[in-house]
Amino acid sequence: MTISPTLKPQAAASLALWHEMVAQQDLGRLPSILHGDAVFRSPMAFKPYASAAAVNLILTTVVQVFQGFTYHRTLVSDDGLNVVLEFNASVGDKQLKGIDMIRFDEEGKIVDFEVMIRPMSGLQALGAEMGARLAAYLPAYKA
Repeated sequence: MTISPTLKPQAAASLALWHEMVAQQDLGRLPSILHGDAVFRSPMAFKPYASAAAVNLILTTVVQVFQGFTYHRTLVSDDGLNVVLEFNASVGDKQLKGIDMIRFDEEGKIVDFEVMIRPMSGLQALGAEMGARLAAYLPAYKA
């Protein structure tokens, strides 16, 4: 018999808060669950963006860009500190599908947030919109 892995309690609490914030489209409490040295790995950039401030800026912006955003599947790692959240959304008239890969530390803080998106047309639409909003700010956060 195989037992499905579950998140460690602190990580589960942070994930629950994440889902609540996304549903409300208000990430005002995001800094409370970000590790100070958190990184964001973008589907548009090779090098990650480093710091909780960078992760907060990127995620609070993308939640405003996505339309019709919904999570529909969650996968948990055996160690209880990693989740993969599968989602659908659109940017303008482009549909996209993606995954958020989130790694938590033992205290339940997000230390790594990586996003992958397909198809290319959806990724390009997202990249263009995020670039228009954040191009002046992101270079300062390159790791």
